[in-house]
Amino acid sequence: MAAKEGIADPPSLPTTGDSKDRANVETCEFGRESGVESRYLGTEMDIHDMIVLGRRQVLRIQGLITLNNPNYSPQPWHGTLLVIAMVTFAIVVNTSTAKSLPLVQIFVLILHIVGLFAIIIPLLVMAPSYNSGEKALLQFYNCGNWSTVGLATMIGLLTPLGTMLGFDCAVHMSEEIRDASDTLPRSIFWGVLLNILLGYLAVFTLCFTITDPSAIVDTPTKYPFIQLFYNITNSHAATNTMSAIIIIALISAVIAEIATASRQVWSFARDKGLPFSSFLAKVNPRFPIPLNAIIVSFISGVIILLINLGSAVALNAIVSLTLSALLASYFLSIGCILSKRLRGEPLPPARWSLGRAGGAINAISLVFLGAFFV
Repeated sequence: MAAKEGIADPPSLPTTGDSKDRANVETCEFGRESGVESRYLGTEMDIHDMIVLGRRQVLRIQGLITLNNPNYSPQPWHGTLLVIAMVTFAIVVNTSTAKSLPLVQIFVLILHIVGLFAIIIPLLVMAPSYNSGEKALLQFYNCGNWSTVGLATMIGLLTPLGTMLGFDCAVHMSEEIRDASDTLPRSIFWGVLLNILLGYLAVFTLCFTITDPSAIVDTPTKYPFIQLFYNITNSHAATNTMSAIIIIALISAVIAEIATASRQVWSFARDKGLPFSSFLAKVNPRFPIPLNAIIVSFISGVIILLINLGSAVALNAIVSLTLSALLASYFLSIGCILSKRLRGEPLPPARWSLGRAGGAINAISLVFLGAFFV
């Protein structure tokens, strides 16, 4: 949460590229270069992240297919075509229903909250047995046979770390939001707080219902949560429904990633920071969206996806850069703000401020981000 609040201290007039622009508002002794580098990292991350999200959902879909049809043999081109179809769907939603995008997000919010209870209630009610409090909360499993439990814990935290990032995507829509200087930071704050509560609820449910980790780790679906759902409910229909809630919610995140990636590309092109900036920054009067930036984001994603046909390892290496790029963009932005605080220089005026706690939150954020970045 500190990492998010560390960047939720915006100037009074936020822009579409704001979370990366802030490293460029004379807040850091490294000067303009830090801001430009941060924005390159953020733009790269936004484009790649929609592919990462889409690919993960495709792998989960293939896991469900394997559960229902043990004879299914997934091929690289299966996943590639499914991700392209998923991203294409997100593009269509962004272009044809641009004005209705807030309604889509409200639906996703409802699905996110209601869907969580639709999953954890069957798990708690139908679980054949439960772990004791000591075993659930104090016992650690090193299923990957890492050298130490501490190392296994740090590596295991990389996956849930992804759920803690990306809240600032809303910032890239700031020029399309009313009263953005107040609405955006409040949205980030309450979004973080809500998901902390829901996240702990989900984690505690899993800790108490997973009585035998080895029974779900080595699963043909390659996704332990799918195997857990099936082991507890003993029903393909229930497992498919519960898994579909997760998949649909995260496919909806691809829609949001397309929106934020295109605005980031457009914002950077508007400042002449990308090749063919005049083309990317152009907005057709017939469409209330940066259509050129959306199309280029889509084409860039498809090109990256085609690597999967030759080598899944190479694709994994490329998309893994998204997390590093995101952490680096946060690190630079928060680092510049903290540097200005330590030098006793005033920050740009803002309607939302972390107040006296700002410096401590910035420092905690950098320590947290640095540990995972390394």
